[in-house]
Amino acid sequence: MQIIMMRIFLVLTMLSLIHPSVLQAAAERRIALVIGNSAYSAGPLKNPVNDATDMAAVLRKLGFKVNLKKNADLETMEAAIEDFGNQLKRGGVGLFYYAGHGVQVNGVNYLIPVGAKISKESDVRFKALDAGRILAEMENANNGMNIVLLDACRDNPFGKSFRSASRGLAIVSNSPSGTFISYSTSPGQVARDGEGRNSPYTRALLDNMGKPGLTINSVFMKVRGKVKKETGQVPWELSSLEGDFFFVPGSAKAITARDESVAAGTSPADELEAENRKLEEEQSRLAEERALLAKQKEIAEKRQKIADEKDRLKTEKDALSLASEEKNEKEKIFKGIWRSSGGWVYKGDGEYIVVVAVADSSDKLFVNKLMFKNIRKDGNLWRADNAYLNPQTGETEKWIDATFELKGKTLIRRNNFNIITLERIE
Repeated sequence: MQIIMMRIFLVLTMLSLIHPSVLQAAAERRIALVIGNSAYSAGPLKNPVNDATDMAAVLRKLGFKVNLKKNADLETMEAAIEDFGNQLKRGGVGLFYYAGHGVQVNGVNYLIPVGAKISKESDVRFKALDAGRILAEMENANNGMNIVLLDACRDNPFGKSFRSASRGLAIVSNSPSGTFISYSTSPGQVARDGEGRNSPYTRALLDNMGKPGLTINSVFMKVRGKVKKETGQVPWELSSLEGDFFFVPGSAKAITARDESVAAGTSPADELEAENRKLEEEQSRLAEERALLAKQKEIAEKRQKIADEKDRLKTEKDALSLASEEKNEKEKIFKGIWRSSGGWVYKGDGEYIVVVAVADSSDKLFVNKLMFKNIRKDGNLWRADNAYLNPQTGETEKWIDATFELKGKTLIRRNNFNIITLERIE
């Protein structure tokens, strides 16, 4: 007996943890077809695929079996609607959601598939989907309750080529009994696609469908108020329901901990948007770090290049300096003031004067008297044309070629006749 009671207690405990919408779904089948078309060649839209993806996620949490189609062509849409109708024949609640382009022509609403080649008004009948097809499938299924949500009132992308087309969608006047139809804006008006991830209409739906204890009329009253406040457009409903429908029945206390975000008005779409923002921020941060790392690498390479260039320049300068020092070392021994111990300049009365020679560089040697001419360097020797002063004329005359050799601090003139030594005095 105790074992039986324990099992009953466990079953009751588990049931108390199940989301109320799942409990309701167990009692009634919930079938949803969700279509989002964005990738149009004429008038592409940013949000419908996002809208459909987020709507499908919310509906699954609310107990719906969802068939999601993204950027569907006409054949895909028709096949999905036919399958949707067949499933509804088994009973339950049917929900059709569409986000994308829609137009009305002669009072008939058409949903535009992706890839439709429409150049004139008459093409719509054959290349777009008559929205009445969905209602016909619902009526034929006779399943009791159906919900149609059309976020398709964007401006007609083919308006200039249509003669009788009007803005927005037309209100359906012959919907089957037990049907709730919602348009993203009032008849003949155009709805905004939205600047964020979702359109304003779908955003409001996602924020309110998961709130517990709200009838479908209450949900759409909140949706209408929020959208009107944000955009000025007024969502429109048409209902032939004969009873109340709750996406999430019960009160907020019946919500389990894992669904607190729904109770707080934070829908899965909010969570997806928040996660998307976090990922984008992370991507941005990584991109900044990557750019910073690339800049640091570039700076490091420049620094290394400059350091290498400095090393090369220093090596070249050191080599030049060493060569210059060696040259100077070799040549500086010739620089200075030299005094001769004798000379060939005749002063008169048999006297010879002392001649002072000055070397101001390694290549030139000057004397203060015309004793030597054309003095030039020849290896480690000095070479000059020896000259003497003619006493009669007072002019110098070339006498003999002379050379000098450095020995210690003495330059010694070498020739076959005389030796003149020059000693460094400064």
